[in-house]
Formats: sequence, C-alpha cells, structure tokens
Amino acid sequence: MKPNHPPRIAVLLVNLGTPDEPTAPAVRRYLKQFLSDPRVIEIPQFLWAIILNLFVLPSRPKRVAEAYASVWEGDSPIRRILKEQVALLQQRFDSEDTPFDISVHPAMTYGNPGIPDVMDKLRSEGVEHFVILPLFPQYSATSGGAVYDAVTKWSLQQRNLPNLTIVKDYFAHPLYIKALADSIRRFQSEHGKPDKLMFSFHGIPQPYADKGDPYPKRCKCTAAQVAQELGLNDDEWIISFQSRFGKQEWVKPYTDVTLEEWGKSGVRSVQVVSPAFSADCLETLEELAMENRDNFLNAGGQEYHYIPALNTDEGHIDMMEALAKPLVAGWAGTLDGWV
Repeated sequence: MKPNHPPRIAVLLVNLGTPDEPTAPAVRRYLKQFLSDPRVIEIPQFLWAIILNLFVLPSRPKRVAEAYASVWEGDSPIRRILKEQVALLQQRFDSEDTPFDISVHPAMTYGNPGIPDVMDKLRSEGVEHFVILPLFPQYSATSGGAVYDAVTKWSLQQRNLPNLTIVKDYFAHPLYIKALADSIRRFQSEHGKPDKLMFSFHGIPQPYADKGDPYPKRCKCTAAQVAQELGLNDDEWIISFQSRFGKQEWVKPYTDVTLEEWGKSGVRSVQVVSPAFSADCLETLEELAMENRDNFLNAGGQEYHYIPALNTDEGHIDMMEALAKPLVAGWAGTLDGWV
C-alpha cells in the first residue's frame, strides 16, 4: 500500500549560531551554550566550568554584545543570510518536477533555530529523511563534529528513526573553489589587485590539530587550490588564522600579527578573504573588516579591503545544490513501493 501523500524529505542548512539579539543577556545565554560544548573547549569540564562561570561569562557578554550591535541589521547577519540561502536553495528544488515533498530549512548548532527543535518539528510533520549540510567548508571537530553530536543526541531520543545523511565537508569541491575564485576576481575587477591576498581562516588551538583534527590541512588545501585557480605566485598570497581565544597557542600564522608585520615592512595594499565562513558574521564583519583593517593601517599599510563571504552568491548556491540533490535523489530512488 502506497501513502496518500508524497514522502517528505528535508534538507537542513546548518551554521554555527548566534545570539537572539545584540544584548548582554542574550549573548551570555549563547556563549554559555557554545562555550560549554566539550567539542569547543577541550579542557577538564569541572575546571572549565569554574573559569567559564566565574571569569568569562561575567565580563565577556557586554563586550561581545557591543560588537554584535555594530553589525546587527534587524537580525544577526549569519542568521539572516542563512535564511536567504535556504530560500534560494528551495527555489532550485521547487523548479523540478518530483513526486517527493522536498523542503529546505535553516538550523543552528547553538542558539535558534536549534537543530533538535527543527528536527522535532519536521519529524512531527512526517519528514522521513534528513539531508544535513553543515555550512563549514573545512571539517573540524569544533564545528562539523558538533553537528554530528547534536544529530546523534537527537537520534537517541527517537523510537522510529528517520533516514539521515550528513555531508562532512566540501573543502575541495570544484564548485566551491570556483565560487571563491570567481568572487575574488569580481572584487579585484572593481578594486584592483593588491600586493598581498590573505586567506584568513577561523583558527583552532594547536593541541587540537596535534591530536588529529584535519582542519588546518583542509584550510591549506582550499587556499592552495583557489590560488592556483587565480594563477597566483607563491609570494602573492598567504594563509593565516584568526579569532584566537584564551592564552594557549593556536594554529599559526596569526592573521592580526601577520597584518601588523606587513604594515611595518612596507606592504601597501592587502585584500582578505575568509573561506571558512559560508556567511558573513561577527568574525568577518567586525573582526576582519574593521578591527584587522585598523591593525594593518595603523602599522603603516595604505589600503585594506575585506572580500565578502560567498553568502548568497549564485555559485555558492550552485554548490549547495550539487551537494544536496544527489543525496535527495539517491534516497528518493529507494521509495518505489514505499509504505
């Protein structure tokens, strides 16, 4: 017996998260959830709980809230852009004639809309299969790993499990490399070529990499492939890592230190792109576009530009479609005679 309604398939585009509003209480709630994740902070939890609750959360939220306020336009940039990406990918599925009900939804590892809440709602509406696409191009246990954890924890509460497919990452996907290279070309056609092009990735602590986190190697692969696509010489570009937190050593070279050294050594113009971010957010719009710009110019540099994230770029949506559609079609093809 076949069902009276088409089988439902949900594609989840997942990004890291954001506070609900740019206020200290909202930021505190968000940071508590984010920084309590042992995937993010890998020190003994009893010790970290003391540090987090006595030192980090009493002081940091106000400062972070002020930074969020500087980039907030009706909503957090990362959540607003994620919703726009969802709408554009949904249009791609809607344009095809299919016997299945395919819908695309936003979800966040931390904050709202949270992964468990989104999956609960969709499951109650009859979704039978989830295709989960974390928008972290380069897998790290601190980002993509946390998505796996959230889905696993949700699954442990389910009696009738749905089908689940998770895309690990896409750091070397040809459409991703092309979209990045094309975005840089377009930017440089308007602003000219700089003395140096910096590929700045969100950093992770060096001990995480030492334990086997593949993230730094994936970042280097992404940057090298884009540089090759652009035909850059080795002295025209560099890879660096930003957004350090705490006192331990992080993966090097550091973005802020490198920019300061460049400014002092006579590098006149710099353009910075951040391929680890699928959507502009606090770390790009405030840290890279403003804070690090000031670091470079104050050190003696003359011209600094941040190249926006891929956001809703058509090539970016092409890549999402290329990743999601085969997984949807592959599972849907097993539904003949579905009951």
